[in-house]
Order: sequence, then C-alpha cells, then structure tokens
Amino acid sequence: MLDKQQSTLIEDFQFLSGSAMLSARLYLPAFEPQTAVVLNSATGVPRDYYRHFAHWLATEHGMACLTYDYRDFGHSRTGHLRDSDVTMADWALIDMPAARAEMRRRFPNVQQWTIGHSVGAMLGPVQPDIAQIDRMICVCSGLVTLSDHPWPYRALAWLFWYGHAPLFVRALGYLPGKAIGFGSDLPASVYWQWRTWCTASQSYIPDIGLDLPAASWSGSDVPVDLFTFEDDQMVPPEAVWRLADLYGPAAKRHQLSPKELGLTEIGHIGAFARRNAAVWPHLIA
Repeated sequence: MLDKQQSTLIEDFQFLSGSAMLSARLYLPAFEPQTAVVLNSATGVPRDYYRHFAHWLATEHGMACLTYDYRDFGHSRTGHLRDSDVTMADWALIDMPAARAEMRRRFPNVQQWTIGHSVGAMLGPVQPDIAQIDRMICVCSGLVTLSDHPWPYRALAWLFWYGHAPLFVRALGYLPGKAIGFGSDLPASVYWQWRTWCTASQSYIPDIGLDLPAASWSGSDVPVDLFTFEDDQMVPPEAVWRLADLYGPAAKRHQLSPKELGLTEIGHIGAFARRNAAVWPHLIA
C-alpha cells in the first residue's frame, strides 16, 4: 500500500529463515534508497511498535527499513506456544541474519545497516554475517544481570526470574506475558534462556565457543554505536558498556539524558515511541 501524503510504500510479505517463515513489513521511500536498514525488535516487542520510526527513516532520510517478528512470536507465530522449542539464540543466529540476507537480496548495492533494540543487538558479537554489515546501531542492548538494576525495579526483576513468572511457565508451557503484565506471550524456551543469561554474572559470555559461536566482532572493521539512556532501569548503562567491551575497542558509546533532549522519560522501550522522536536523529547521526 502507498502512504500518499508522504509517498512511502509499505509492503507486507514473508521471508524464509531456516525452517520458519517470518512476517515482515518493509517501509520504502519514494526514490531509490542508498541505505537498507534491518530493525531487530526487543524481546516481546512486536514489529508494529517500530512503525513510526521506520516510517521516519523512509520519509525523512530515504532509507528502506525492514521490520519483522521473530519466529513463534507476533505475526510470525503459527502454532501454540506450548509446542515451540525456539530459543533466543535462534532469533539472534538464524532470524536476524536471515532478515539481513533478505535486505541484501532486495538492495544489493546499498549500505546495509542493522538497528537492534535490546536483544536485537545483544548477540551481535557472535552473529555469523558480521562482514556483510556496514553499520550496527545498538539501542538499550547490554549484558545485564540482577545486580545492575536499581531498587525498587530490582525486586520486580527478581519476581520475573524467581517468583510468579517461572511458576506460570512450568505450569502452562509458555510465558503468559499478557496475563502477568509483561505485555507479550513467549515460548518457554525463550524465557528459560533469557532467564539464564539475565541471572548469570557474565550473561552469555560463558557460552561463547560452546553453545554459541566465537565472538569475532572486535576483529572486524564494522562500526558499531551503542546507545543507553540514563533512566533505563531494565538495561542500565553499566550493562551496555559491558556489551561494548565485547564488541571491541572501536565500539562507540553514547549515553543520552531525557532531560537534555527535552523529554520526560525514555527508559528501556521508549526510544522508538513517537512521543520520543527527539531521540531518533541521535541514533543515526
């Protein structure tokens, strides 16, 4: 369909990722783009949440932007979550590279950017297609553990990992996120791997070279920018800088303040909300 006011073409389609078909929405400018952006969502955040930001990239900056849902989530979900064995690593090592491959197929002669929100860039250092990325932008992505959270948010995180949430997952066979106030339902295997990494002192680092591929970003020349916000209680700045260390010494670190941007709050999810559009130019500068 065509947004006539802004002359933006919006295309809905599916693309293959391993054995799964993923549901995608592509935002296209009125002219041939020079940059193709893959936007990797945060955990439990559906692709449509990013529609205003993707539309802004297309209309204001002439970039093609792909939003999509990971396997067994959102529009890409095909069966009951109890039957899913997908992991967070599957999202990072299969689905995210497949999305970039789709954009390279459609736009083979342009710059290939990835903008990852939270988990959308958290495993970037171990992904298999680093050499085919021209720029990585990480937003609120970090190697977070319980001790990073300020109080009283730390108590809520503790409950999510050790209180009512795991009891529901064991009883139901999936995370009933909507019912417990998380926002989205998730496969049990995604929750358990997420829990393991978020309650371990080094996150997924001990898995590198074992269950996860070797980290090779620091040996590449691909630029990476990491953004954190002072009021992000879910993935505070210190957790983001830990991930920056894994990306390597060339990683650029950016800490933004809501007050300095004229905003009331940004937090972990709010960077892509339309009310916080003042953030957006900083992310792609």
